[in-house]
Amino acid sequence: MDIKTLSTLYNYNYWATDRVLQATRRAGDISFTASYPELYYGSLQGTLAHILTAEWIWRKRCQERISPSTLLDTSAFPILDKLEARINEEQGYTLAYLESLTDLDLAQTISYKSTKGQPYQNTLWELLVHVVNHGTQHRSEIAMVLTKLGHSPGDLDMIVYFRQLL
Repeated sequence: MDIKTLSTLYNYNYWATDRVLQATRRAGDISFTASYPELYYGSLQGTLAHILTAEWIWRKRCQERISPSTLLDTSAFPILDKLEARINEEQGYTLAYLESLTDLDLAQTISYKSTKGQPYQNTLWELLVHVVNHGTQHRSEIAMVLTKLGHSPGDLDMIVYFRQLL
C-alpha cells in the first residue's frame, strides 16, 4: 500500500459519504430519525453517527495511539446539520493526518484496544483501509433505505467517482 492509493480511497470514501448525506437531506428530518428495521443502528441518524464514530475511533488509534473506550453519543446529533458538521470536521482531521504520512509509515504496526479493552495489532495501512471498507458497508445499508424512501443517493461505485474526475 502507498499513500497515494490510500489518499485516493479516502477521497472516494468522502465523495460517497457526501452523496449519502445529500440524499439523507432530501429525505427530510422525519426520515433522518425514523426507525428502520433493516438498519443495524436503527436509523439513518444512528448509522451515519456510527460511520463517524468508527472514523473518529480509528483515527485516534492510528494517529494519537489512544484507544477510546466509549463511542460518540448519537444524541449529540439530533439534526442532520450537526452530524454533517461533525463528519466534515473529522474528515478534515483525517485528511491532515493522511498528508502527514509517508509510504514507510503505512507499514508500521499499531497496537490498540477495542472499546471492550481487547488488545490487537495490525499494520497501519490495514487499519486505514478497514475504515474505508467499513464506511462502504454502512453506506450501502443507508442507500437501500434511502432508495426505498424515493431518495436514492445514486451510484456509489468507485468507478463512477473516477469517471467524475475526468
